[in-house]
This record gives sequence, structure tokens and C-alpha cells, in this order.
Amino acid sequence: MSLLSPETARRRFTATAFLFWLPVGLYLPSQVLLLTERGLSLATVAGLFAVYSLTVAALELPTGGLSDVIGRRPVLAASGALNLGALLLVSTASSLWVLGAAMLLLGAGRALSSGPAEAWYVDTVQAAAGPDAELRTGLARGGSASAAALAVGTLAGGSLPLLLDRIGADPSRITGGVVLPLSVPSMLAAVVCAVFVGYVLTALPEPPRPPATVAGILRGVPDTVRTGVRLGARDGLVRRLLLTAAASGAALCAVELLTPPRAAAATGGSESGAVLFAVLACAGFVCTGAGSHLAPAAARRLGGRGDRAVLLCMVACASGLLLLGATAGSASPVASVLAVCGYALVYLALGCAGPNENDLLHRRVGGTVRATALSVQSLALQLTGALAGLAAGALPAGPLPWLLAGAVALGGATVWLRSPSAEPEPEPEPKQLPEPEQEPEQEQEQEQEQEAAEADTAAVTPSGTGP
Repeated sequence: MSLLSPETARRRFTATAFLFWLPVGLYLPSQVLLLTERGLSLATVAGLFAVYSLTVAALELPTGGLSDVIGRRPVLAASGALNLGALLLVSTASSLWVLGAAMLLLGAGRALSSGPAEAWYVDTVQAAAGPDAELRTGLARGGSASAAALAVGTLAGGSLPLLLDRIGADPSRITGGVVLPLSVPSMLAAVVCAVFVGYVLTALPEPPRPPATVAGILRGVPDTVRTGVRLGARDGLVRRLLLTAAASGAALCAVELLTPPRAAAATGGSESGAVLFAVLACAGFVCTGAGSHLAPAAARRLGGRGDRAVLLCMVACASGLLLLGATAGSASPVASVLAVCGYALVYLALGCAGPNENDLLHRRVGGTVRATALSVQSLALQLTGALAGLAAGALPAGPLPWLLAGAVALGGATVWLRSPSAEPEPEPEPKQLPEPEQEPEQEQEQEQEQEAAEADTAAVTPSGTGP
């Protein structure tokens, strides 16, 4: 297989990121309002979100290990297929059990997607340009593409229900209440998921891997998972990145759960609230894209110190959440303007932090554990997000949930007060004693077995460095 150039890999990674996040943007503005329109309370909606987040948390490491064992492309395609089925269920179901099953599928699809596309990009670029290839620009463009997809999707997904109402097209009359106007964005998102699956299968070539057998997968995935757990436990830099991801998860969950009801209360209706939230979410994702675009420049301005950039970004994120909390009890124009500024600051800061965090991560870990490392990072984000969502849903409406999320984000900033240069390098894996010489035929057979095992077992490479 001929190697793709770094420029081609960057373009295809950017397109993959756009197609994956466009469905999320489409269903995000109407998801909470659709579920409450079905008669669910906000606490029940938070419980469904917790099912999603906990499913992601439970499957993050196994699916990351699966990607390292069988390849990036089949795992990404399976992710799109699961998302497609989940969105069709969410758009038509009213039973709590069916919605819970849909969240399980959506969580499984999200777990499968966290890492393979980025790991494919880094693997491809480093195969073409060497291990010291420049990564931050491509990662930033992927983040910008994701933000652009979310922005376009939220505008379209938030406007569709109101547009259907304006033109008198009510799908609930035709379907007997199975499909509501708020269901249409989720159904459109399912169509985009089908396009995503087709693109992944045709545009992301991979180098040949040893044939995957059931026994090899059952042996290799747990080995890779154990390596990922050891990675976070032994390496101080990776541990800091995980704590930062956890703080980011709490911030994002608070914004996604608390903003739709606040928008609906401000406008006085669900459909109009969905439009307002769509505009806010679009602005937020534009800020995320701008932050991602500025990430390489921010690191350069700080002397190439990605860790300093992450520190400042997390402080800015915490400031935005605290501003949202301080204005939660007021409906005055000044408070509304300050709330919008705080909302934008959260997304701008997290967008700028992401590429710098991932650049640090990719330069710290080797290729055979790359998707697993990203899954560990996503696990920290999703698990903390689930807990933060449950806490925010249980707390009384007002400033308190926002202030709690702001405090967690500020805690994520404090872990970067010390320079990563003070972190010791991870200890190398113990070397095994050499085995006795064998006949050529036996040696060839053993080499084939070792190649399959090496694809399953990962080792940390000491070096210098996301609804």
C-alpha cells in the first residue's frame, strides 16, 4: 500500500472529523427538549445522559484496545452504524426502556469513535514523515472541522422544528405522534451517519495487519487495556492530561445540560428555546473552532510550551462557568450579555486547550497504544461528565450547578502549575531474556506469532509531549 502524504492525510482526517460531528450538531439542540416533550423530567433526562456517559466509560478502554488490535477503519465504521441505529430509536421512541437502549447504543458508538480517527492520522503522518513530524496543525484543523460541523449542525437542527411549524408541516399528525417536529433533526443525523460509514470504508487506507482471530482479539484487547491503565498510573504527564480531560468533561456536561432549559425559560417555549439554544451552540462551536485554530499560535507565544497554554485555557474556562453562575439568577440585559460572554469563553478556552493537550499526549506515547491512550483520556472526560450531570440535575436550578462546574474546571488548571519537564520519564518495560536459537522454519512461525502479539501489546515510548 502506498503511503498517503501528510497533506492528504490531514484533508481526510479533517473530512472524517466533520462527518462524524455533523450528526451530533444536528440532534444536540433538540435532544433535551425532545425528551422533555415526550414527558420526561429533567432529572430523568440527566439519568439517560448518565446511561450514555457510563456506557462510554465502560467501553472506552476495550474499544480503544480493539482499534489498536484490528485497525482503525473497521472500528470507526462500526461506530457510525451504531450511531445510526441509536438516532433512529431516539427520534421515534417514547418508552423509557427503549430510550435507555438507544443511549446504550449511542454510548457504544461514541466509545468506538474516540481515538481511531486521530490515531489513524498520527500513524499515517508519522509513517510518511517520521516520528518527529509536525502534528499540532493537523490536530487543530481536525478540531476546527469538528467545531464547524457542530456549528452548521446546530443551526440546521435547531431551526428545522421551527421551520416545520411555520410551514404547517407537522409529522406527528401523519405518524400518530411517533415522529414529532423535534424528532426530524435526529432522523436527518442518522442519514449523515450512513454517509460517514461509507466515507470511512473508502477513504482511510491502513497498512496490512496480521489477520485478526477471535482468540487473538480476546487475548490482545485485555493486554492493551492493561497497558492503557498502566500508562495513566505510571506516567505523571499522562496523569495530568487525564485530570484535565476530567475537568473538561464536567464543564461540557454542565453547559449541555443546563443551557437548553435556561434558553427555553428565556423564550417561553420549547421550539423557540431550541432555536435560541441552536444559535448559542453554533456560536459556542464557532468559538471552539477559533480556539482550535489559535492553539498552535498560543503555544508558540508561550515559547512552545503547550502545558502553559493548557493552564491558561482551563483558567479561562473556569472563569466562563463562574460568569454563567453569577448571572443565572438575573434576566436583565447586562446579565444576559455577560452570560453569553461566559458561554463563549468556555468553548473558546476548551477549543484552544484540546490540540495542545493531544500534542503532548501523542509525543508521549507510542503508536501501538495510541488509540488506547486516547480512550483513557475520553474515559476520564465521560465518567466525570456523567457524575457532573447527575450532580447538576439533582441540584436546584440557579447559580449552584454552574459554580460547581467552574470549581472543577479551576481544579483542572491547577495541575499544570508545575512544569512537565519536572516529570520523570516512564520506566521502560523490563527486557526479557533471549530465547535459544531455533530452526529457520520454527523461527519463521514464531516471528508470525510475535507480530500478532506485538499488535496487541503496547509500550510507552518516552519522548517530549474533542455531541
